[in-house]
Amino acid sequence: MTPRASAIVAASKLPLAVLLTLCLVISLLWADLDSSGRTALASVFTAARIELIATILVPALGCLGWTMFRITERARSSSMRMAESVRLIARLNSANRVARPGSTDLDALADAINDLAAERARLLAEMQALAAQARNSVEQERNRFAAIISELDQSVLVCNREGRILLYNAAVSTLLARHGNDQAVQSVGLGRSVFGILDRNFILHALETIEGHAARDERGSGQFVMATVDGRLLRVNVAPVLGDAPSNVGAPQPTMTGFVLLLSDVTENVDSDTRSVALFQDLVEGTRRATASIRAAIETIVAHPDLDAQRRARFASIIQTEAVGLSERLEKLSSDISLRLRQRWPLEEMRGADLLGLVVRRIERRKALVVAQDPVDPRLWLRVDSFTLVQAISSLAGRLQEEFAVRDVKIRLNGADQHAQFDLSWKGVPMSSETAFNWQNDAFTLGGEDSPLSLAQVMHRHGGEAWYQRDVPTQTNYFRLLLPMAAESAVVRGRPSLSSRPEFYDFDLFYRSPATDADDSRRLSDLAYTVFDTETTGLEPNNGDEIISIGAARIVNGRLLRSETFESLVDPRRGISPASIQVHGITPDLLSGQPLIAQVLPKFWRFAEDTVLVGHNAAFDMRFLQLKETATGVKFRQPVLDTLLLAAVVQPSESSHSLEAIAARLGIPAIGRHTALGDALVTAEVFLALIPLLAATGICTLGEARAACEKTFYARLKY
Repeated sequence: MTPRASAIVAASKLPLAVLLTLCLVISLLWADLDSSGRTALASVFTAARIELIATILVPALGCLGWTMFRITERARSSSMRMAESVRLIARLNSANRVARPGSTDLDALADAINDLAAERARLLAEMQALAAQARNSVEQERNRFAAIISELDQSVLVCNREGRILLYNAAVSTLLARHGNDQAVQSVGLGRSVFGILDRNFILHALETIEGHAARDERGSGQFVMATVDGRLLRVNVAPVLGDAPSNVGAPQPTMTGFVLLLSDVTENVDSDTRSVALFQDLVEGTRRATASIRAAIETIVAHPDLDAQRRARFASIIQTEAVGLSERLEKLSSDISLRLRQRWPLEEMRGADLLGLVVRRIERRKALVVAQDPVDPRLWLRVDSFTLVQAISSLAGRLQEEFAVRDVKIRLNGADQHAQFDLSWKGVPMSSETAFNWQNDAFTLGGEDSPLSLAQVMHRHGGEAWYQRDVPTQTNYFRLLLPMAAESAVVRGRPSLSSRPEFYDFDLFYRSPATDADDSRRLSDLAYTVFDTETTGLEPNNGDEIISIGAARIVNGRLLRSETFESLVDPRRGISPASIQVHGITPDLLSGQPLIAQVLPKFWRFAEDTVLVGHNAAFDMRFLQLKETATGVKFRQPVLDTLLLAAVVQPSESSHSLEAIAARLGIPAIGRHTALGDALVTAEVFLALIPLLAATGICTLGEARAACEKTFYARLKY
């Protein structure tokens, strides 16, 4: 029975009771009277008098019933509103208060509830303060870990046992994007399957290897190399994440609850190694042939000292030709190795003071020279290969000691425009230009450490240059090196801000198995969602209006991932109604050159794959998507939930279920409204707030939520 029907029944009880009581009294009087009394009583209830009594009694009973109905209905509505307000206070918004309905008794009850809510809010504030203190140290560790993972150059993926991504860093997307694998980049996200990025068979083979090690009580990891869509090679290291599994006997047994993937691009290394092997094999074969020819020629000359001049000259020519060829092969190998060393040098950012400290320690330790150092600006940062640069400078200092008997040198570093000037100076005899040129182009050595590199090659790799110069008035000689300075952003960046760091991690997913059970039987708090919104040219999808913007955000494990969003403008190839422009502010010039809907929808489908769609007044947005199925070939077949309908389920007595009104009742700030992504983010916050309110009414699973939505009035809206 509906609440209104219940009120009607309750209101009709009093008039019926009065009527039945009157009939009972008349029946009792009739039974006690004798025949003369009954005749007298019958004369009282003549037809005319009965009509008069009915004319007065029936309207009176009707007025009494109507009055009782209004009183009952008002009390019922007030109590329902009070009940919904109490649920809000208890479940979500402790700052909410019950409105006084205007009845003395109910006003007193509302005041008592508000007093209780205020006391509850005070106790909650105290508990939250204590909980915040308890969480502080754990949160610090979590943030440190997030900072480390996010800043790693190594691409890291952490997955649960079923292959769902629990953690990843920005290097993963960068690595995949560098390979041009857009589909794999779109598959990166919390709760998504890693098998959308990497081949399932490779990973399963690695996991079988790990489990084989575990069966022998050994700790091990797996590794494989796989090709990407553009033909490059990825090396993937797989390591287990162990946890304790319950055991019927004894202590819990360690078991693999997930795995860690480390990804690296090894294409250049493999190509380089392949070229090196080929070059080495060519050198070996060529050297073997050349030495065999040289040996045969020499043995012939030695064995036949009486050879005539012509034959002797022919054998000498063979020796010379093969020796020249062998020398050229060795020179080619040396040049190739030098080139590869230059290509593979890592340039890293470091403080200038740290570089000078390395130079001083290296020279003093290896050559026992006295090194003086000018002060260095602590704000001066360089971008250098510190190892080869320090080796080259130390080699120069060593040659000064050995060939010019220099006993002390001075080093200085100053910033100048885009380059820093490094000076290695000494007093004494000047150096000739030819000697300086040779020093810059000779392979450098230091303490027996030979290198195929020269100072000129090192400076070329750094995009700088080096030269020798003499200051005649002070009798000072110096080599000056121009070195690249680090970008300004690298100098001032310092430690990354943890407060603005994207949320890339969620370890609670280790213990979930989203591949099991049907979606309708799963709890709302366990599902992954894509909350989306669209902006359109108008409000009539069936009359040609088009989507001009799509925005979406993901919810995984009950958390809104603001770092995982989708946003795109769309060229509708038609005009926009002035009324729509007033709402969303998107004008035709902003859409010129934007992708078409046929390009945007496949990307959005990929973003929303394996999730439940959530929208506010979702029937409107879904209609636009459905009308594009034939043209784009993209079909959205996942379940859909609507916050408009869900709010009507938990708050049926409220008159407005607009997004702003719902957000205000739930204490959620409606920021960024009337942009697709802004509305999607607000809708996501509203949806998360509605989940506990739905649970309080007994709606806990996806199937129960969908069934409840179908019973609301708003579910009848069609577009």
